[in-house]
Amino acid sequence: MIRHYLDEIDRLRSTTTAFDTRIATLLTEREQDLDLLDAIPGVGRLAAEVILAETGGDMTQFATAQHLASWIGVCPGQNESAGVSKSGRTRHGNHNLKRLLGVTAMAAIRNKASYLSVFFRRVSARRGGKRALVAVMHKIAIAIWHVLNDHAPYRELGADYFTKRDPARAMRRMTKEANSLGLTIRFDPITTT
Repeated sequence: MIRHYLDEIDRLRSTTTAFDTRIATLLTEREQDLDLLDAIPGVGRLAAEVILAETGGDMTQFATAQHLASWIGVCPGQNESAGVSKSGRTRHGNHNLKRLLGVTAMAAIRNKASYLSVFFRRVSARRGGKRALVAVMHKIAIAIWHVLNDHAPYRELGADYFTKRDPARAMRRMTKEANSLGLTIRFDPITTT
């Protein structure tokens, strides 16, 4: 009985090895796309292979990045009637890519010095952690479409993107936090010589 199970394990290993070599030969022509996808935070080599396998790597079938996100199922819905918001559930979409984007989003928000991590913290403060995770998944889906459609590398905006985008808002936030602690703050420009 044990010999039978060991033979079965060996047979499954050889089948797995055969599939791995076939996948590697099929992906040799998509090496540039794999490298471009690998640059997106949270997306590793294996995740890039799954993304290419599920989407086919051809983004012409999706008119915009939002169409890809909707096909994956990471676009929250908007159900409103008479001014009352009812449900914002995401659609079912492609289960494999949706699951993969969830894992990549969790990996991406662990890097505290990235745009996606700061975006997650901003959204989770207002909407909660699960909705913020779906928002990060949506951002990654948008990045995937742009990387594969434009054949351009992912451009990291940086952790200070929101501060640089609206410095007055950042100063108001810091002043408000200092006032809540009973302190005052004064902002003086830095002079460079």
